Amino acid sequence: MWLYLAALLGFYFLCRWYREKQTVEKLTEKYVFITGCDSGFGYQLARQLDARGFQVLAACLTQKGAEQLEKVTSERLKTILLDVTSTQSVAAATEWVKGCVGNKGLWGLVNNAGIAVPQAPNEWLTKEDFMKVININLFGVIDVTVHALPLLRKARGRIVNMSSVAGRLSYFGGGYCLSKYGVEAFSDCLRRELRPFGVHVSIIEPGGFATPIQNNIVEAFQAAWSQVPSDTKEAYGQQYMETCCKLLRDRSKRANNNNCLVTDSIEHALTSRYPHTRYSIGRDAKFFHLPMSYLPTAVSDFVLARFMPKPAQAI
Repeated sequence: MWLYLAALLGFYFLCRWYREKQTVEKLTEKYVFITGCDSGFGYQLARQLDARGFQVLAACLTQKGAEQLEKVTSERLKTILLDVTSTQSVAAATEWVKGCVGNKGLWGLVNNAGIAVPQAPNEWLTKEDFMKVININLFGVIDVTVHALPLLRKARGRIVNMSSVAGRLSYFGGGYCLSKYGVEAFSDCLRRELRPFGVHVSIIEPGGFATPIQNNIVEAFQAAWSQVPSDTKEAYGQQYMETCCKLLRDRSKRANNNNCLVTDSIEHALTSRYPHTRYSIGRDAKFFHLPMSYLPTAVSDFVLARFMPKPAQAI
């Protein structure tokens, strides 16, 4: 019996491996539009797909970012400046993409642009602090995607949305977790709507990776603390603030430096004949965040509470 079970498992993994290796044809003729290519995952992905032979259309926030990317890529890669919080900028970029792809349509859209700060206890933040993050990470994704849908339907292409494990398990304040939960919901809805058109939607859920998006988290945390009223500072306490800053620094030090794990997953979502619906990337994502998100709420609350500092006036 055990021999038959082992053979069955072996056959399953062999079929899975073979399925994973199947790629779409004529990749060098396909256009991919990537947002947030100034640095981090977007910058690396643009270079990676360009080396693979794709027709890469890279959107950068700054002229400096665009020029730096052009220096290290081929003449095939084209850049445009894009502010995803501006519908006018998004519409202009869409028209530019339309002119580039012609009748072929857009094979891939990678919604990568995003920010992570400010992060702090919710009581320390203002509505504007939340909206600063949500406008880019969620509404920017929605605006770019909605504008690009006719081009994606024409090519029966792929949408790859950058989410996070923080979109499955929320344990710190600010707009980041809210925006990533929103990206998850938007992507799920899109996937079901667009399946009849042959458009596939994938969600990327990285754990802790060392990218520029993580820069200045401690500084932003301290800035939020400096703005709170005196009674709120008394409730939380200076020790709470300092402990949180230490935890944030430790989290940054433990971040995974192998960003290729993320860009390789995005490439698979764009090139595989059988792309995944979700790509959970990193050991912390696979073995902590995702399992924790499936546990009963009381259990996950109890475990996470062990890692979080106590405010001065906690009961």
